[in-house]
Formats: sequence, structure tokens, C-alpha cells
Amino acid sequence: MAADLIRNFCIIAHVDHGKSTLADRMLQLTGTVSDREMVEQVLDSMDLEREKGVTIKASAVRMNYNYHGTVYELNLIDTPGHVDFNYEVSRALEACEGALLVVDATQGVEAQTLANLYLAVESGLTIIPVINKIDLASARPDEVAEEIEALLGTPAESILRVSAKDGVNVEEVLDAIVTQIPAPKGIDDVPLRALIFDSHYDSYKGVVAYVRVMEGRVKPDTSLRLMATRADVKPVEIGVFAPGMIPVQELNAGDVGYIATGLKTVKECRVGDTFTLTANPAEKPLPGYRHPKPMVFAGIYPVEGEDYDELKEALERLQLNDASLVYEPETSQALNFGFRCGFLGLFHMEIIQERIEREYNLNIVVTAPSVEYEVVLLTGDIVRISSPARLPDEAQIAEVREPWMRLEVITPTEFYGTIMELAIKRRGTFISQDYPAPNRVQLNYDIPLSELIVDFFDDLKSRTRGYASMDYHLLDYRPGNLVKLEILVDNEPVDALAVIVHKEDAYHKGQALITKLKKLIPRQLFDVAIQASASGRVISRANVKALRKDVLAKCYGGDITRKKKLLEKQKKGKRRMKMIGDVEIPQEAFMAVLKLEDD
Repeated sequence: MAADLIRNFCIIAHVDHGKSTLADRMLQLTGTVSDREMVEQVLDSMDLEREKGVTIKASAVRMNYNYHGTVYELNLIDTPGHVDFNYEVSRALEACEGALLVVDATQGVEAQTLANLYLAVESGLTIIPVINKIDLASARPDEVAEEIEALLGTPAESILRVSAKDGVNVEEVLDAIVTQIPAPKGIDDVPLRALIFDSHYDSYKGVVAYVRVMEGRVKPDTSLRLMATRADVKPVEIGVFAPGMIPVQELNAGDVGYIATGLKTVKECRVGDTFTLTANPAEKPLPGYRHPKPMVFAGIYPVEGEDYDELKEALERLQLNDASLVYEPETSQALNFGFRCGFLGLFHMEIIQERIEREYNLNIVVTAPSVEYEVVLLTGDIVRISSPARLPDEAQIAEVREPWMRLEVITPTEFYGTIMELAIKRRGTFISQDYPAPNRVQLNYDIPLSELIVDFFDDLKSRTRGYASMDYHLLDYRPGNLVKLEILVDNEPVDALAVIVHKEDAYHKGQALITKLKKLIPRQLFDVAIQASASGRVISRANVKALRKDVLAKCYGGDITRKKKLLEKQKKGKRRMKMIGDVEIPQEAFMAVLKLEDD
């Protein structure tokens, strides 16, 4: 199809503002999916996406739309809205010329609406605002239109108002895409440059790269080169998404489609790379993406040691679909062999954990999440550590720096006080406030990431009855008065239970953790001491009492020395048992570190 009849666009919105539903209606209206095949959330193919009601992976689909007798090709790239998947959004935007900004008519502009909007504006996309859910009784489309006008400058009366659920005015959205979004610019007769904006692994076709052809053309029989990894591939198949994978004979400049590479590892086919021709390569690749930087780290260990290889394979396969997951092998005395994994955020970590358990049927233990710290040594060297167990000895450290985030919370004004209290409790510093609309306030804070990753979002939602929304991004690393809190069970430090805490919090966190562990660690046949130590001294201790056999049961009456002799003999046996004894630490103990905030 001629490039001037193609429109490439994406839908950006806050979580749960109805972008997957709007995509469903468009697929129905354009006849891409018949009514018989129609299911809710067509593009959300993963079970987890349907259950959680969120889009996790970016996906693409081609629709043909007849506008006043001319058939246009509309390529929709569906993007995630959750803050953890910000990276997926940035990749998809690079492949588009325009974006639909969907805003809920009851909720108004939310934190991630703004975050994704700024990304789209930076990418130079044409923005079409759409107000969704006008069918709800609590909808206030006029007020929301004024919020959008203040934000974008689009006249409030010209903003489209739709109900994706009922299909009201969706046709107007399709018309606006054709008339307002520019056609892709690109020349067919120059060396090929195609941008990889996503990929998935297929056991028959190898790595399937989702591409947007910027210039040149792709044919199934031409040899292609990946410009970053210098790997050459002969495509197994090329095609388009409609919405299933349909092979075609050619992809031209402006087209969105896929190239099945036959590659067995994603390392050779990185998201953000550029395809060109082996015989006639382009001079320079398309501007790449920033590599996603993991913010949250946790250990993942198999419950059964022999499942180690299966866990490794599961992580390899997940990484094929998810370039933002990183992992490396690590060992722990308590949990044996496993992996230290890096995630974009807690929600991302939860998704990976569930996918390992469901798709690969593995039993795993996940340790408490931590962030990456910068440790400045007395020698002047800077080391980065993602596991508290790796923190160098205190005598070698000049300072420890932790990541600080700029947090933006948008909330109804009535919750101002409770959010203020929550942020200050988590070591947040108030920066500024804005009023994007009447009765709504945007509060900006600087806050350590370590305080955000444990239950902050849940706490925020419960304090504001679900009305507040938040977004955050990395500011810098700042020095803090941080110490390693170690847990010793039976005088042995348990590396998987170590945490890095603020010095002022060390005492009460240590005590809380010991109290919790005392309930969780089962009684042995000998006394077990549990201790918390920080800055080289023990700050809390508890004993798990031994299970004791009553050796005096048969000894009634008689001299006291007989009883003493029997008890002494028992004590000696216990001491010997302790030397060879091994304390089993249950899985719940590793989760206790996480749950401290609740108490």
C-alpha cells in the first residue's frame, strides 16, 4: 500500500482508563476481528494480562478502514500503562507518528497519563485526546475536557468523547486518526533500516522481531543484518499482524510487521536494534533506545535444588520476551544456588514470579527486594551492589549512596494530609504542589527508592480509597546514613535475610524482625539463638526454646543429685547435637523482611 495511505499510531493512557477496550471496538468496526471471534481484550493474549486487567507486553495489529471510499491501513501498537512498563511504552512510541491520549471521564488526568504524554511529546508525535467512559453515571466529561485543554491547549469542545464499552463515537476516533495523524515518511529505494520495537520467542520460528520499516523494503529471500550485534539472518518468514501473524511477500517503508529470524537466543536480536541488508547495509543505525535500567533486585531460588537448570531455562525464555529482565547466578548459604534478578519495579517482579510459577510449573523462593546502592570506598573506588549481603566491611566504606526518585502523586485535595504524612514517614522531602484541576492536587516529593518498593503503592491506595495515582522517575544517588542489618541464626549469618536500612531505623527494624522470626523458626532439639546485628554489635536477640524430653519422668523421690545428674547428661547430649545440628529456616522467614512495614 502507498505510504500516504498508512497511519501508524498507539494508544497511551493511565492503567484502567480503557485503552484495551477501545482497541477491541476498533478491531470490530474495521472488520479485522469478526463478532464470532471477538473476546474481551483481544490484544492482551497472556492469561495474566486478562486477570490483572492490564497490558504487560506491547503488541501490534493492522486494520483496514474505509474513509469516504478510500481504504487506509491503520497500524495500532498497543502499549502498557503501568509505571513499571514505561520502557515498553518508549519503544512503541518510536514506531509511530501519532498517539491517542485516552482519559477516563470519571477519574480525569492521572499521574501516568502525564508521564506517557510527556514521552509522546518528546518523540514528536501528533496527540489526539479522547475522553472515554462517558456512559458511566459518575462521568464528568466537561470538567475532564477542561483539564485536557489546560494540559494540551486543545479546545475543550473539539475533544472526542466516547464510550469504548458501548461503541459510542468510536468511528469518529478512526476518522480523526486518518485526518490528523501524518502518513509515515520513508523511501522504498534506499538501503533498509527497520526498527525492532518488541520481540517474542516462538519454538518453530525462533525469535520473532516486531519491526517498523523506516526506509527501504524487506523481502523473505534477502539476507538481513542486525546492526548492533552484527548477526546475519535469513528470515524464516515476514508478515503483518491482523491480529494473528499473516505472512506477506514484502514489507515497505512505513509498514509495521514482523520478521521471524530463526535465531535461538535473544542476545543476537535486541529490542531497539536496527535491521539492514547484508549485501547493501545502511550507513548508520536508527537512534537506539536507552537500555532499560533495572531498579529493584531480588534473589530467585528453586525450592528443590535439582530444579536449578529448569529455573535457568525459564529465566532465559522470559528474557526472550522481556528485554528489561536481567539476571546473574548467585549462591546463598541458606538457599543454595539461585539467581539475582533485576526488575523495573515491584509489579514487574510480581509478573515475572507468577509467570515462572505458572508457565514453567516451578516452586520458587523470592527474597526480599532491594535496590542498587553505590558504595564509595576509602580508596576512592565506587562499587555498585544490588544485594545487601555484598556490602563491604564498614571499615572500608567512606559513604553509601542510595537512589532517590522524584515522586508525583495526583489526588483529590481531601487526601492532602494523609499523603503528606505517608511521604514524611517514608523519608520523603516535599518539593512542590500544583493544582491541575479544581479539587485535585499534584504533590511532588523526593523520596528514596528503597522506601517506595515495599508497599508504598498499596498504602497510598488504601489511604485515598483508590483515588490517588502516582508516577516516579530516577533523580540521582545521594549519600545516606545506611547500615547493613544482619540476622544470625545459631551464630551463622543468613545472607538472604540481610537488609540495608537507615541507621535510625536499625534498632526497631531489627527487633521487629527478630520477634517475627522467633514465631516462624520451628523449635529444634536444642536452643537456637536468633540475633540481629548492625554496625558490628548485636542489637536484638531471642531464643527459640528446645523441644525437651522429660528425663525426670521416671525419677520420683530420692536424692536431688540424681535429678541433677540426669539433667546434666541431657545438657551434654544437647550440646553435642548442637555442634552437628542444622537449623531449617522456613520460606515464610524470607518474606518476613517484606512484611515488616505492616506491623
